[in-house]
Amino acid sequence: MNLSTLSIKRPVLAIVMNVTLVLFGIIGYTYLGIREFPSIDPAQVSVRTTYSGANADIIESQITEPLEKAINSIDGIRNLSSSSVQGSSSINIEFNLDKDLEEAANDVRDKVSQAIRSLPDDLDSSPVVSKSDADAQRILSMTVQSDNKNILELSDYAENVIAQRIETIPGVSSVQIWGQRRYAMRLWIDPLKLSSYGLTVSDVQDALLAQNVELPSGKLTGNNTELTVKTIGNLSTEEQFNNIIIMADNDKLVRLSDIGQASLEGENMETKMSDSGQPMVATAVIPQPGTNYLEIADAFYEEYENLKKDLPEGFKLNIVIDDTVFVRRAVTEVAETLLISVILVILVIFVFFRNWSMAMRPLIDIPVSLIATFFVMWLFGYSINVLTLLAIVLATGLVVDDGIVVTENIYKKVEEGMSPIEAAIKGSNEIFFAVISISITLAAVFLPVIFLEGFVGRLFREFGVVLGAAVLISAFVSLSLTPMLNAYLIKPGKQKQTKFYHVTEKYFLQMNKSYAESLRVFMKRKWLSFPILAGCIALIAVFYILLPKETAPYDDRSFIRLSVNAPEGSSYEYMDRLMTDITELINDSVPEKKVSLVLTSPGFGSSSVNSGRAN
Repeated sequence: MNLSTLSIKRPVLAIVMNVTLVLFGIIGYTYLGIREFPSIDPAQVSVRTTYSGANADIIESQITEPLEKAINSIDGIRNLSSSSVQGSSSINIEFNLDKDLEEAANDVRDKVSQAIRSLPDDLDSSPVVSKSDADAQRILSMTVQSDNKNILELSDYAENVIAQRIETIPGVSSVQIWGQRRYAMRLWIDPLKLSSYGLTVSDVQDALLAQNVELPSGKLTGNNTELTVKTIGNLSTEEQFNNIIIMADNDKLVRLSDIGQASLEGENMETKMSDSGQPMVATAVIPQPGTNYLEIADAFYEEYENLKKDLPEGFKLNIVIDDTVFVRRAVTEVAETLLISVILVILVIFVFFRNWSMAMRPLIDIPVSLIATFFVMWLFGYSINVLTLLAIVLATGLVVDDGIVVTENIYKKVEEGMSPIEAAIKGSNEIFFAVISISITLAAVFLPVIFLEGFVGRLFREFGVVLGAAVLISAFVSLSLTPMLNAYLIKPGKQKQTKFYHVTEKYFLQMNKSYAESLRVFMKRKWLSFPILAGCIALIAVFYILLPKETAPYDDRSFIRLSVNAPEGSSYEYMDRLMTDITELINDSVPEKKVSLVLTSPGFGSSSVNSGRAN
């Protein structure tokens, strides 16, 4: 007793098996992330080191080169690049596609730990090793600006209010802040006054470390009470810093105010972000790997409306970047195509069967096969993207093939006078192995894609697996659910034909007659098959050479990014003027622009002041 016979004799079992497939598919779907394309980026690890006050040559020779020498011995490195600028070293390591991200990060950490002993002892901190993947890209960005607040106040609000509320959104990994200037106390020292007292900058630094500290102070214990002593030693105001005692010589005290002054300013004054010339700060949302971008976007917009209600007077919020629009549009278009393909399949079946009950049968077979595919996607850690949805669209026509073959054979035997159950058993048994062989053959065409190496192989791996899984699942559905439905839903006896059947029957008879005649003529000239085959192969080769080749078609997103690097040694003021000129040029040349974001020395990967970016 094969699967088809078992399903016909045990219809409840057949229904339970297929409902189980649907349930597993629905469960898998709820855990799938939604993104535009599969995750295909290679593992990337970065090493960043800061050494305040050191110039680029010292950074290169004492930090970057020792680290590069240690890291170069790691297996699987595809590309290694580094940047040494004033006070900062940055090394980016890109690994081969088959290298696991966690393994790559651990290898880099081990090598960096071994190389630390050869680095300067007075580094600001140990080298920071961080990993990144395809999901570590911003998908949404919101700006905050004000007509009466400075950048420090905007940065503080963005970091302590906006970023913290956005980070509570499920699926958000982190929130970057562009153009940020944190509050910091700057100590401006007059070198002439400093030398007149016989002091050095080290003396100021030692005094600051000694007097700006909060230490444990113990406790006071009495007969009935116990009190904890807290010494408030951290300085917070300009006045407190100005009163720091740098030197005490007999009755003479030298305070910071005698040799300079303390000023509450920005931690980094050499960074700026603006929109059409107006200073601002932007927050960028970084999603967690494998999350649903669309759910994050929906929650982000909801939080955006809540933030607007709670904004302090004078603040303005704007959403300037939303890459999920393209993801939503792509997914929606593919979903619409899927619906159209299902409708076309039903219409084609109706045209040939000329029976609506037979034509509507795929509405049961197709959803079971396609929904169950989501469970396979979840098992392999895939996501819902353009390529996996494209595979499901193509599978719509393939999964219905097996069902049509089974249904047609059963339907023909019912018309010959068999009972529906007998026709279902005999008809499905006749083509049982044919259906299996068809499905395995189709799956064998697509599944080998998983063995492709390189960028293209990673790109189409999900496509091949999803399509192959859908075809194999459809074989199970066609050999279990389809025979059972035909056995109990087809009416016994000769089927009543519709008016459409009688009108079109003569055309189908003529089609069969023409096919039989053309086949008879061709079989008398079998040698023609070889020239025809050779001609087809030649045409394939010609079109392959003539057609342009690219990994993916160009997609116009109405977005332009300019990365600007001024000559080495250019000041921040020069770079700021240059970016202002570029902004004016953009405004004059592209009047239809919606948003113009300009960042001067944004700090994307380095701390150089001779860089900028315009979006």
